[in-house]
Amino acid sequence: MEIPTHTILLTPSEVAGLFSVDPKTVTRWSQKGKLHCIKTVGGHRRYLLDEVQALLEVLKHKH
Repeated sequence: MEIPTHTILLTPSEVAGLFSVDPKTVTRWSQKGKLHCIKTVGGHRRYLLDEVQALLEVLKHKH
């Protein structure tokens, strides 16, 4: 998957802060397919800001 250079990527900790959850929860969401992750060369997970914002909107409208 090629990522455009202007794409903003977030760490699990940054995503966790937006959702007020633990970073391990973000990792579990990724493993369950709720949130797509990109793995760096070093094996670290990164999340697309656009996808994170979309999930925030979905969850916001559920409540």
